[in-house]
Amino acid sequence: MSGRHRKPSSSNISVAKIAFTGAVLGGGSIALAGQAAAATDGEWDQVARCESGGNWAINTGNGYHGGVQFSASTWASHGGGQYAPSAELATKEQQIAVAERVLATQGR
Repeated sequence: MSGRHRKPSSSNISVAKIAFTGAVLGGGSIALAGQAAAATDGEWDQVARCESGGNWAINTGNGYHGGVQFSASTWASHGGGQYAPSAELATKEQQIAVAERVLATQGR
């Protein structure tokens, strides 16, 4: 063995970023140094595919709602109520706006 390691591929980095984003939106208390930056629409679509099968209007009764599975408390505390009483009743764009606020306060 040469002791050399391959550089992580961009797909591995994206998967890690998406997994972490999902944990943050689910109410996790993970915090990293650095400043959160806006995710792309494509990244939000990937998160939604993972969290809700890409269904931005989902409510399965498990306590999490919408495309990125907001808890009611996270939705309310980050201004989601200005759009709809619950995430699944808001548009994709509105859910992304709230998700960006979550990232800004909880980190990425």
